[in-house]
Amino acid sequence: MHDNDKASQDSINAVEDVYEIAVLLDFYGLLLTERQYDIMDLHYNGDLSLGEIASDLGISRQGVYDGIRKAKQALIEYEKRLGLVERFREQEKIIEQALENLKRLGDKHPALLEDKDYKKAVNLLDKVLDTL
Repeated sequence: MHDNDKASQDSINAVEDVYEIAVLLDFYGLLLTERQYDIMDLHYNGDLSLGEIASDLGISRQGVYDGIRKAKQALIEYEKRLGLVERFREQEKIIEQALENLKRLGDKHPALLEDKDYKKAVNLLDKVLDTL
């Protein structure tokens, strides 16, 4: 039973790692070399295997593996130095909190729900969250 729990946790961690790298790629991908970006894009956004990427790009699987390893290190280093993803996530949380507070205020004061400015503020914050 513990082996299943461990396998499940490993797969969750793997998905989180893929998501994290994909986010870093969105923010910093253009700072990579063209080849590194192509490899990372095919692997993380295109969901291609190492073999498929190697075949598409005419390089070895080891070359693809090395490209991914080096690009991941570069992306992590960019985030350590620049912190854009961390700032983005902080701003997203702040906007979510502002929207939650505004909606709670509407719940406490139902007359606000009909106020044009209140509706506009809620709609604007919803649109900002949708674009993030």
